Amino acid sequence: MARTSPDFNIVRTAHVELLVEDLKRSKDFYKDVLGLAETDSDDSHVYLRGMEDRFHHCLVLTKSQRPSVGHISYRVRTENDLSGLASLAEEKGLKVKWIEKGEEAGQGRALRFQDPLGFPVEFFAKMEEAEWLLQHFDRYRNARIMRIDHVNLLVPEVSRGSEWYVGELGFLCSEYTEVEGKRHEIWATWLRRKPTVHDVALMTGRGPRLHHIGFSVSEKSNILDCADILASKGYLDNIERGPGRHGISNAFFLYVRDPDGHRIELFTGDYLSADPDWKPLRWKLNDPKRQTFWGAPAPERWFNEASQVQSILTNELVKTKSPRTEARRK
Repeated sequence: MARTSPDFNIVRTAHVELLVEDLKRSKDFYKDVLGLAETDSDDSHVYLRGMEDRFHHCLVLTKSQRPSVGHISYRVRTENDLSGLASLAEEKGLKVKWIEKGEEAGQGRALRFQDPLGFPVEFFAKMEEAEWLLQHFDRYRNARIMRIDHVNLLVPEVSRGSEWYVGELGFLCSEYTEVEGKRHEIWATWLRRKPTVHDVALMTGRGPRLHHIGFSVSEKSNILDCADILASKGYLDNIERGPGRHGISNAFFLYVRDPDGHRIELFTGDYLSADPDWKPLRWKLNDPKRQTFWGAPAPERWFNEASQVQSILTNELVKTKSPRTEARRK
């Protein structure tokens, strides 16, 4: 059960920090191949945003000797919401880290902690506004990414993950996948705060790990154009899956791996989820149309490979665990 009146209001998934080995190489990939706009940079960071973004960044690239995920960030409505989240963290025995204004370029005061699933999460209310590029069509390039849409997370126990996101953070479920013959065993779930299909998806797998970041584009043709550009620029092997259409979310997709192996989904065509009492859609794990409504099935590595995450407090990689279920996905 979701909290009826949580002491905070999470708006949406806002940005992700990816740790990368070669900052210039990664910047070239995200800016010159995928088409994100650069807002700011220094010797260790590059801050990028999409054409619809009105704030400073939706992706942070941070130079590191070890590719991983630094943090996953969510925007809250007001500064007071940070206090409610800090109280929740204290209630759950989680150690918090306060990030002061400007410590992350363009961002106001923020709260970070390692959530009960092991993910490094951040919550903030204020960020500097950036030039809105929506009608600067001369700046549109390649995939023409509009904004960050969601993150997909691998966890050993999806039910436990749902208890956290739905029961404690107030997310709503749009769709979910059940394991055949095992009542109440959930293989994956799609959870939202903004009125689309999801801000966060949880899938059964070795975790905690980030499976992918989903970036929204306007049209299917943007994805097709990007596939052409990837191939022509020597990134053919980075195209991992698609193009195709998901049954879940109805979205047209293309999965790409960046130079450090982080997985990116280019995503368009999902549906509006504005009504809070809309019943979630149920899928069975053995239904082949749930994952790939049409298109080639996912390669095995799509299920097994994902980005490890760091500890907020120590910067060490978080130890992962394997799921207990033996169910197979298609």
